Amino acid sequence: MNRHIRLLETVSVTVPNTAVPAYESAIALACSTVGLFVVDEAAGLWRVEGVKAVGEGEESLLSGLAVAAGVTGIAAPLERAPTQAEGWLARVYSAFPEQKIGKHFAVRGTHLASPHLSSRVTLTLDAGLAFGSGEHGSTRGCLLALERIAYRKPHKIIDMGCGSGILAMAAAGLLRRRVLAVDNDPWSVRVTAQNAALNGLRGRVAPRLGHGWQAGAVGRAKKFDLIFANILARPLCLMARDLASHLAPGGTVILAGLLIGQMRMVLAAHRRQGLRLETILREGDWATMVLRS
Repeated sequence: MNRHIRLLETVSVTVPNTAVPAYESAIALACSTVGLFVVDEAAGLWRVEGVKAVGEGEESLLSGLAVAAGVTGIAAPLERAPTQAEGWLARVYSAFPEQKIGKHFAVRGTHLASPHLSSRVTLTLDAGLAFGSGEHGSTRGCLLALERIAYRKPHKIIDMGCGSGILAMAAAGLLRRRVLAVDNDPWSVRVTAQNAALNGLRGRVAPRLGHGWQAGAVGRAKKFDLIFANILARPLCLMARDLASHLAPGGTVILAGLLIGQMRMVLAAHRRQGLRLETILREGDWATMVLRS
């Protein structure tokens, strides 16, 4: 009678803050639920965990971890442990309280019963899909940057490498505009669509699967007034030329996913394409840069 019950396992890595985005993406390739937990705040260590059925997604998981190790230069050993879904979710819930970010945003999990803050754009996410939940400095920096430039009222907006869709939803909610959300990971596109529906933004957030600036939806839209690119430093440098070619005259770019020590490299790549730095926001070790055409 129990042959249909799936055994679950928790897979995890412990990595420094700088390696969290890459390993988070790697574990998300195999796990439908991903969580982030602070291990040692002073040392900047985080544990990235995912829950999956035993034996499922192994090839994707191992290849993703190999890519993360190559990108970050940190080879984090993978740990495994049997788990009960209820116990794991309880820990995720306790680690994901409502977060007030800046003057305009609140990020909260579906598990919270308290009423929404009517004075803020509330972004509700499934706490079991903590990927891109706003806890990380790069996401927070982008939301703060969006607040700063909202007065420009950009019309055409894209979130390149949308992940959970949190930035696309934030722009759609604050600016009341339609936002194109592009990612090359099918899982991220599905999660973005689910989150948009959960937040009543299905008509304003358009998730699309595609390989960066070569995605068909990007080509049809042509130029954008506001571009989000919360990725990683090296891919940002490689994509600088295509990004600049899709930015409308007078447009704004919000770049994130880079460490403070990587700012010079990323800025140089975009200055070579004619963009100029407007401001830098720092959240812990992470930097968010606002550039203009």
